[in-house]
Amino acid sequence: MCAIFRLALEQADRLRDLAIAWAHGQAFAGFLLVVLAGAAAALAAWLVRRFAPHATGSGIPHVEAVLRQEVPPAPFILLPVKFVGGLLAIGSGLALGREGPSVQMGASIAHVAAALSQRCWADSRVLMAAGAGAGLATAFNAPIAGAVFVLEELVQRFEQRIAIAALAASATAIGTARAILGDQTDFTVIALDHVPSFSLPLFLVLGAVAGLLAVGYNRSLLATMAAFERMRLLLPEVRAALVGAAVAAVAWFAPSFVGGGDALTQRALSGVEPLAFLPLLFLLRVVMGHASYAAGTPGGLFAPMLVLGAQSGLLFGAACLFVFPGLGVPVQAFAVVGMAAFFTGVVRAPLTGIVLITEMTAAFTVLLPMLGACCAAMLVPTLLRNLPIYESLREGTLRRERTLQKR
Repeated sequence: MCAIFRLALEQADRLRDLAIAWAHGQAFAGFLLVVLAGAAAALAAWLVRRFAPHATGSGIPHVEAVLRQEVPPAPFILLPVKFVGGLLAIGSGLALGREGPSVQMGASIAHVAAALSQRCWADSRVLMAAGAGAGLATAFNAPIAGAVFVLEELVQRFEQRIAIAALAASATAIGTARAILGDQTDFTVIALDHVPSFSLPLFLVLGAVAGLLAVGYNRSLLATMAAFERMRLLLPEVRAALVGAAVAAVAWFAPSFVGGGDALTQRALSGVEPLAFLPLLFLLRVVMGHASYAAGTPGGLFAPMLVLGAQSGLLFGAACLFVFPGLGVPVQAFAVVGMAAFFTGVVRAPLTGIVLITEMTAAFTVLLPMLGACCAAMLVPTLLRNLPIYESLREGTLRRERTLQKR
């Protein structure tokens, strides 16, 4: 299911790019058509509001709440709503990731399997956790990260039964997905040498900077969501249409800037992004990502976070090479480490971040600087008492559940 979701998103991206290229030949009428097509995100918001309220956003906070027995599992209707809604939202250009829908769809499929086989709650919980990990593994072609994510983030402790099931589910999911998608890594990075010992302190600084950026990211995302919730006079579909139209206007001028952002991440990892324009692009992606997530459509945070992490790491690395010309560390190493550090600062799951980025880039030679950077990225938000993003979002899930129960 998640492999088909990835293929559908790839086709949607191609169709969007082709449509924008065609629309450029239609002058102003073409621009209006592109903007109206972007407003199709309203349909995704309508599906969520009408059929499956828990399909909004990433879905990972909802899965966490279900595993803690804070909310009941979602009904089966969530699965098609998440698939179709995620395809509409991300395919229309919203800056959202595929991993959130994949995780929630994996947990939903596991819940159906548990119900059909009449498993008890303990067994159902194991299956749902394993299914969620398999979804993440498929989303990023990262089987070990899927299992680690289950233990570190979803259940937040080591449970032998869940560990065995998560490893088995991730392995079989990747075996199935690679038969459909191929076995190449998600990102291509030049062969990186081991980082010299004298440059390791710079990666600690990078981690601290990433931690500070993560605090700002978390706070601004929650503030954006709160601002959208205060717009009670506007239906969720109207808000999603406005956001989709605004993102489509950006796509008219720069099609590669919208969507999940894999192309932007690859450019940063290749070190070819124009440095003078990078800060503005970073801010643009933050604004688009926050508005897209607050619009109430299905879509995750991981992929947009990886874009920001790679861009911030690339910018930091370029600054280091400017100050220390003889450093001998390529900017690509900073971009790779920046991805893991920023992810760690936002989610507070360092093992998942390290394993995920290593599997996605095959950059095993930067594990040591990545470890130090993630330590610093974990420490800074903790000292500033900033909650991990999914813990904050889970509180919103619980409020939504209480509201639904009152209806």
